Amino acid sequence: MSTAASQLHSKAMRPQRFVIMGVSGCGKSSIGAALAYRLSGTYIDGDDLHPAANVAKMSAGVPLTDADRWPWLNSVGECLAQAEETVLIGCSALKQTYRDRIRAAVDGPVRFIHLAGKKEVIAARLQARQGHFMPAALLESQFAALEPPGLDEQAISVDIDQPFDMVIAAVIAALEEEEL
Repeated sequence: MSTAASQLHSKAMRPQRFVIMGVSGCGKSSIGAALAYRLSGTYIDGDDLHPAANVAKMSAGVPLTDADRWPWLNSVGECLAQAEETVLIGCSALKQTYRDRIRAAVDGPVRFIHLAGKKEVIAARLQARQGHFMPAALLESQFAALEPPGLDEQAISVDIDQPFDMVIAAVIAALEEEEL
């Protein structure tokens, strides 16, 4: 762990809760796992919390409705609420109402880390991705639903169109700046 990440981790004696958010293909899993390592926390892939019906629907190329998402978002919030250590969950959290739902389930501070990128960059990543249930055809519906976090949402937004290590460094720097 870097000195800066170590200081950030040691400042918080209570567990910290993060949602790594963004459209499919933005890097939630890889960035989330790397950040969890740097923050001495645990990464949980929110895809694993989806009900089987949601996975089947997305696999068939059918976008989820809000009604489909509520049980999943409740599971994400419950998982964060039960954390006894620093935990990061990858979850698209595309709309403010989804993020509000997660916050309500946690009943405590949750920081959102928005992995932002241009549609073309993410489309190229999705085309190269193998073995994931989310088809590239649903990217348009993800961008249509996306409501980037507002200034009042305790969120960090990082451009993913840069080297992986730079994305991680940008998130850590933003977290450190918040702690000052």
